[in-house]
Amino acid sequence: MDNQLLKKTFYRHLKLGKSALKKNNFKNAFYHFENTHILGQKHVVRHTVSHYWMLLFAIKSKNRKEIIGQLFRIIASILFTLVWVPKGNTGGTNVSPIKKMPIRKELKKYF
Repeated sequence: MDNQLLKKTFYRHLKLGKSALKKNNFKNAFYHFENTHILGQKHVVRHTVSHYWMLLFAIKSKNRKEIIGQLFRIIASILFTLVWVPKGNTGGTNVSPIKKMPIRKELKKYF
């Protein structure tokens, strides 16, 4: 897989997520941030950026559970990305941080 294409797609989903968050379209924003997590989870900076934006989502949507979970996940992304990440995991507190998940159909071509 072309790493440049994966990186470009990561930033496209990040932009879409930010735009949706700005409009308080929380469901759409989180979906795109989950995609950034899936696409970026093997790269320390992109993985951490995806959790940072999930944290901002959590703050803006006043989701206390997500705020706490993302704070822990930001630390974990810095410490463990190069060691191990659960493939396909969407990164939110609605799933275990160690659960492997199937890659979303629309993202499979990047893996």
